Amino acid sequence: MPDAPHGRPEASGTPDPQIVDLTAYGDRFTSDPYSVYAELRARGAAHRVRLDERSTVWLIVGHDEARAALADPRFSKDWRKAPHMEFTDSPINANMLDSDPPDHTRLRRLVAREFTARRVEALRPRVEEITAELLDAMAAAPGGRADLVEALAFPLPMSVICELLGVPSLDRAAFRAWSNELVSRTSPDAENAAVHAVAEYLAGLIEEKRRHPGDDLLSGLIRTTDEDGDRLAPDELVGMAFLLLVAGHETTVNLITNAVHALFRHPDRLAELRAELSLTEQVVEETLRWDGPVENSTFRFAREAVGIGGVTIPAGEGVVISLASADRDPARFPDADRFDPGRRAGGHLAFGHGIHYCLGAPLARMEGQIAIRRLLERFPDLAPDLPASDLPWIPGLLIRGLRRLPVRVR
Repeated sequence: MPDAPHGRPEASGTPDPQIVDLTAYGDRFTSDPYSVYAELRARGAAHRVRLDERSTVWLIVGHDEARAALADPRFSKDWRKAPHMEFTDSPINANMLDSDPPDHTRLRRLVAREFTARRVEALRPRVEEITAELLDAMAAAPGGRADLVEALAFPLPMSVICELLGVPSLDRAAFRAWSNELVSRTSPDAENAAVHAVAEYLAGLIEEKRRHPGDDLLSGLIRTTDEDGDRLAPDELVGMAFLLLVAGHETTVNLITNAVHALFRHPDRLAELRAELSLTEQVVEETLRWDGPVENSTFRFAREAVGIGGVTIPAGEGVVISLASADRDPARFPDADRFDPGRRAGGHLAFGHGIHYCLGAPLARMEGQIAIRRLLERFPDLAPDLPASDLPWIPGLLIRGLRRLPVRVR
């Protein structure tokens, strides 16, 4: 999953009539960004947009252009080297998604030695067990009502990633508050406070893990070396732990929530899935395309002038790639606004593309498929408990998801 944006591009001077002011769309851009992206795609594949009164970036909205940009080495992910970016210097930034080759290559190689397909697949029985426990608690909820986010979508991936890393004692309430601030900040001061708090907290966890290592991913990352004797430095361990914890739950929380919400909005598709639960994999894949958990990439900047989508992005300019817009591009997906689990959804960009493709994509898919299938098996009468128009969406460019999704289980 793409990392949370900690830096922000500075305003670039006098207001320009060619800049698209995203703030002018108000709440519409939060609740229904797809209609805005459709307007932008109709005008071109890339636009300079205003994020707030201080910040402008280039936003890439076409599918082919987005796919190309995600793999283009002329766009750097190491925004700490960008000429017009603000950032908070912290160990959590020493991670592979905030870096370029050769640093990225080295960091990804070291974590890939431990985050293996076999280790992920070995989690399947535990994912099933945790899911069953959470569904038991939902069944016992007063009045047969629960918030799907609090009851299942958050605790499942958070429990799994904590057990995978070997940090079951993680203060999940505190970490979730910090994570929420970092992916959808409320203010610069609150964001900076969260950065410092999470870095200090993770440094303590890693020190504890050094003293008491186990057969877990974090212990493995602490002791792993490659054939040249390379290993993760202390700040890199903090950055990697942060990335795995945030990416390990944020993506899956919103994948599960968005999938159930999509099914509620399409009762015919929900009925089809209830009748044939083997379709769960297709539902998850179409959710990733139609309403994926990561709306936009985090900041890149152009190392040099780059021509894309018929425009030239000047050197040093900030760039955001819209995964959500790309995956609704009718030039790539016919009838793209239709939620259709029967379509061949291959080629979507929900997990990114290129060297920063999400390392945890198999785990997110597995958790999403198990959660949705077991949820509908356990609660065949599952129904929404709040009108869709009243549901609170997470603000900001990065994450696409609901803060809560009230449901009735009986």
